[in-house]
Amino acid sequence: MRMVLGLSYSGLDYQGWQSQSSGRTVQDRLEAALASFTGARISTLCAGRTDAGVHALMQVVHFESPVERSNHAWVRGTNSKLPSDIAVEWALPAPPEFHCRASAQSRRYAYVLRQSEVRPTLEAGRVGWSFRQLDGVAMRQAATYLLGEHDFSSFRASECQALSPVKNLLRIDMVQRGAYWRFDFEASAFLHHMIRNIMGSLVRVGQGIEAPEWMDAVLQARDRKQAAPTFSPAGLYFLGPRYADHFGMPERTPAYDWLP
Repeated sequence: MRMVLGLSYSGLDYQGWQSQSSGRTVQDRLEAALASFTGARISTLCAGRTDAGVHALMQVVHFESPVERSNHAWVRGTNSKLPSDIAVEWALPAPPEFHCRASAQSRRYAYVLRQSEVRPTLEAGRVGWSFRQLDGVAMRQAATYLLGEHDFSSFRASECQALSPVKNLLRIDMVQRGAYWRFDFEASAFLHHMIRNIMGSLVRVGQGIEAPEWMDAVLQARDRKQAAPTFSPAGLYFLGPRYADHFGMPERTPAYDWLP
């Protein structure tokens, strides 16, 4: 029986999603909880691997279950075995052809940034930071050069394992609420560190260090050295994938309402 779970988690105390020998990853904690709940060893696959310090509001995972439980039992039972900074938000059975990664039509992320002279304190590790004022008009103009299907090699980490650097960036939205900026990204898929590398370049434009047209030059160069340094993971949130309607998968969790 194929089961699908929607997870939210804080990435502050973890070395990312993917299992490591240290055991300090979200996948390690989830699989240990599932083993305790079901009495069987369960291997999970996720829709989008997150790095150390990156959070998720709806990570989607699937696995083959040797036992049957109600959807409610999967949520309550697994959560009873998880630490307080990881939670199963929903659980659904899925047909055998559903694959949390391959069936995704797009993936969504948000980046939350604090604009102030003083670094974050209460929200440290949960928001990025710019000590300079940001020009929203300039950043939005720069973002237009990135929309559509492009070779994003200039924003690709050297250790990226994607077969192709060509991705279709469907949307970049920005909104400011007081001292906080929220950037929303949606694409067919993302390269390793792609959003954090784009964020570094957008902030450079927003701070007036570069003109908006510089973003197009960086994109066309297809050279990672031409873009800004990789931005902090602190404010990055995986919002989850979108699937075809017939799978019946949720598009959000209550955790979404936490973000500005």
